[in-house]
Amino acid sequence: MANPTACLLIIGNEVLSGRTQDANLKFLATRLGELGIPLREVRVIPDVRQTIIDTVNEVRARFDHVFTTGGIGPTHDDITAECIAAAFGVPWEPQPEAWALLATHYAGREPPAEFNPARQRMATMPRGATLIDNPVSVAPGFTIGNVHVMAGVPRIMQAMFDGLAPRLAGGVPVQSRAVHALGMMEGQLAQGLAAIQARFPDTDIGSYPFYRPEGNGVALVAKGIDPALLDQAAAEMAALIGSLGFIPVEGEPG
Repeated sequence: MANPTACLLIIGNEVLSGRTQDANLKFLATRLGELGIPLREVRVIPDVRQTIIDTVNEVRARFDHVFTTGGIGPTHDDITAECIAAAFGVPWEPQPEAWALLATHYAGREPPAEFNPARQRMATMPRGATLIDNPVSVAPGFTIGNVHVMAGVPRIMQAMFDGLAPRLAGGVPVQSRAVHALGMMEGQLAQGLAAIQARFPDTDIGSYPFYRPEGNGVALVAKGIDPALLDQAAAEMAALIGSLGFIPVEGEPG
């Protein structure tokens, strides 16, 4: 049985404008791979209602899991939750658990803070949503259907994902094998590498140039879920490097 697949939607005008650099993609791709849920597509979309609705509906029909980051704070441009509700065709309304959690949190501050309409937005979610815990700043994310909605702030998103991960239906963990060589260029190995990929169609094989003070070169990486096939592919990649007159070194360049 094939592994489940995932798509990530990075939501926010600040990312598209260049003001904020996304730091969540690498974390999520790595962690999802470890859970056997390979990340197959990533999109960066603006805080535009119809764009969010249309994109969510498109990708939730194509992927087993959809993860979103950004747009669940208290300000006017934090519209992700209401757009997810519209995508699912359900009301956007106070979520009882989240409402009680945040009301208690703000009342317990010293001095107590008002649980005002802006903060109430963070407890307003699609009907039927289940919470994703936020141990960092309290305001939770949520899951509805196969869509998991998380904060954009990396520290908060990572904490949310740690709590969400045990609930995700995963598959066989994605593994990788790497071999590299100094002095080699991609143009020298392209034909041979394409032949290796053809022999291992269920393995993702790529070449990645690197630039280091000790010298430039290329790393070859094979990714997949079958360790035996990965070992075979890695052996062939090393043999290819050797046939071109370079010394293959196991692993990624330091």
